Amino acid sequence: MPRTIFENIVIQKYEEATVLAFCQYMPIRFFEILFIEKGSGTLIINNHRVAYNDNQIFILIPSDQYNFEIETPTTVSAVKFLNSFFGDMLSDENQIQRKQWFKKIETILHGANRTSHLDFQSKTDESSILSLFTVLCNEYNDENLKSETILKSTLHSILHIISRNVSFISKDITDSKIQSIINYIHYHIHDSEKLTKKELANQFHISENYISQYFKSKMGIGLKKYILNYKLKLAETRLKHTNSTVSEIAHELGFTDSSHLDKTFIVYKGMTARAYQITLKGSK
Repeated sequence: MPRTIFENIVIQKYEEATVLAFCQYMPIRFFEILFIEKGSGTLIINNHRVAYNDNQIFILIPSDQYNFEIETPTTVSAVKFLNSFFGDMLSDENQIQRKQWFKKIETILHGANRTSHLDFQSKTDESSILSLFTVLCNEYNDENLKSETILKSTLHSILHIISRNVSFISKDITDSKIQSIINYIHYHIHDSEKLTKKELANQFHISENYISQYFKSKMGIGLKKYILNYKLKLAETRLKHTNSTVSEIAHELGFTDSSHLDKTFIVYKGMTARAYQITLKGSK
């Protein structure tokens, strides 16, 4: 029987829980979405305490340690992507789907404030997440249903909604326009045509001749340099968590070729992307 795309994903739902032991998959967990449908208490993430309430999403990454202090019975769903899920994207029959999901997840991974719940930009998205998680958990946990087609499409929709609601700079920055520009850059990082000065100027109603100066005045770094640095962060994430080749990563992130990525990566990490990938494999 062929492998399914859900072989290395764990989906759990707890109803009206007063105690939660979620960390059982932590050593092999790569990425996790917590959806708190109902309840109140404190979620402790890496010793940072944050109050939680109804209809809140939290995002967790490999190094995160967390636990719950429950005040009122809590209904919570968790989607855990295990380390092995994205590791074999070159040979797995579901590689196209996995790559699409990884693009969404890496966008979420580089959000600014993961020790707080996700702020939805609209009530529509908040309502949609509730409905989608209900479908996902019902489908996954009912052995008489469990349609992989429904599971795939539902989870893809969840990732898409989360990724478009992630903010990428500190909430201490009060300029909503620069926040919107940063969010736009991260969301469209795989589409170079949307990241030209002309396109950004049109999108945010700023003069094409002024937008670079405006960006640097707000962020302390040039627009072109910021985009390049973010692409290098994404390249590092892919080198760490997938077996994609340097050539493939270079192509997907808009570098001229693998040599271009290697040369740029030297400035970023002090070694080529290829050497960094070999180092990572040697440390496993």
